[in-house]
Amino acid sequence: MNKGQIFTSLVLEIFKVSGQLNAEGDQLTAPLGLTSARWKVLGAISLLQAPQTTSDIARYMGQSRQATQRLVDSMVADGLLELVENPRHKRAKLVNLTAAGKDAYARLDEKQIPWAQEHARGLTREELETAFSVLSKLSQQLNRQG
Repeated sequence: MNKGQIFTSLVLEIFKVSGQLNAEGDQLTAPLGLTSARWKVLGAISLLQAPQTTSDIARYMGQSRQATQRLVDSMVADGLLELVENPRHKRAKLVNLTAAGKDAYARLDEKQIPWAQEHARGLTREELETAFSVLSKLSQQLNRQG
């Protein structure tokens, strides 16, 4: 196979793994009344360690702004997120975790850590680091072209 064919096979495998991760994420989050999509929003804000605009969250997650806005709106209604004034923009509010959102994310972390360790079994540290490096480079390349 040439590099283009290998790349295509890699993309198809990523699509498959993405679906599997979303399904597992939904199972992991369901007891907390969440979904993997909501988990991603909580994680984006938490990992960026500061309130973000909906557009920033969407970019971080690799999702559309419109889909992210729908999630943010429903999570605000459920008390997991709050909208705060943005000193850099009059209309684009900043999205922040509420105390309930922080609690939900912390509870998810408690479940996610053993889940991640279980799925890391059978893979070497080198394999995981290589996979991370390749996916990070691919993401950067796609961001530059998008």
